Amino acid sequence: MAEADTSGDNKKERRVFSPAELAAGLVHLLDVEELDVDLYRGRRNPGGRGRVFGGQVIAQALKSAVASVDPERHVHSLHAYFMRPGDEDFPIIYRVERDYDGGSFSNRRVIAMQRGKPILNMTASFQKPEAGLTHQFDLGDVPMPDELPTEVELLRKMKGQIPEPFYRFMTRPRPIEMRPVDPWSPIDPRKREPRRQIWIRATDLATDSQIMHRAILAFASDMALLSTCMQPHGVSWMTRKMQSASLDHAVWFHDDVDMGDWLLYDTDSPWSGAARGFNRGQLFTRDGKLVASTAQEGLIRLRDE
Repeated sequence: MAEADTSGDNKKERRVFSPAELAAGLVHLLDVEELDVDLYRGRRNPGGRGRVFGGQVIAQALKSAVASVDPERHVHSLHAYFMRPGDEDFPIIYRVERDYDGGSFSNRRVIAMQRGKPILNMTASFQKPEAGLTHQFDLGDVPMPDELPTEVELLRKMKGQIPEPFYRFMTRPRPIEMRPVDPWSPIDPRKREPRRQIWIRATDLATDSQIMHRAILAFASDMALLSTCMQPHGVSWMTRKMQSASLDHAVWFHDDVDMGDWLLYDTDSPWSGAARGFNRGQLFTRDGKLVASTAQEGLIRLRDE
C-alpha cells in the first residue's frame, strides 16, 4: 500500500492507495475525452501542482491520435516538441490533423493547447504489421529487478538530507515503480559517466489494451532520461541555479509492450553543450527483447546569480 498527503485548510490527512488503484488512476488520466471529431480533452492529474509532467502530455496526445487511425495499424514512432510548460490548474485540449493515410503507413499531427496557446506539437506514425529483417542490441549482464531496492526505499535512507517539500514530492505514491541498477543521488550528484540503467514497471496494471500499454511507456519514458546528461557535470535538477526542461522527445516502438512487467530503461548521453543535453534510451524486457527506443534533448542551464 502507498500513502499520499491531501492538505486541507488547517490540517493534513493521509490517504492510502493500493498499487492497483494507482495504476487504474494512471489509465484514467491518460484516457482522453472526445469532444468532437478529432478534438479531445486531457484530464488533469488529481493533486497535481505547478507544471504538467511532459510524459503525461505526450501520452494523452498519443491517445488522441490513435482514435483516428485504423485499429490494425500500430504506432511505431512519435516525435514531440515542448513549447510552453503545461499548467496543472487547467485541462489540455488536443487537436488531431489527419495528414496521411497510405497503403502501409498513417501519419497524424497533434497540437496540445491550454488557454488558447500550443504547449506541444507531436507527430505520430502508424504501420500495418508486417515481417522484415531483424536484429537488435543485446541486453547485456545486468542485475534483475528483484535483486534491487526501489527508488523510494533509497530516498527514505536520505530523509533529513532532503528539504521536506522535495522529500514529500519525490516519495509520493506513483503508479510507475523504479529500481535503479546503480543509484545516482540528486542530493549529492557526484560526477560519473553519462549512463543510467533503471528497471521500470506500472504496478498492478489491469488492462490488455496495447495502445494503453504504449501510452504508459511514452508517459514513463520521460522519467530519468534528461538527468543522464547531467551526470558527467556533477549536477542535478536539485542543484542551486540549475534550470532544466525537456525540449523535445521521441519514442520508437519496436514490438508489443507489457508495462505490467519490468522493463530495463538503459540510457546514455553522447553530448551536451550550448545549455542543452542530448539523451538516448533503450527499453528491454527481462528476457532481453528490445521493445522501444527513445531520444530527448533538454535544457540544462546553470543560471547566473
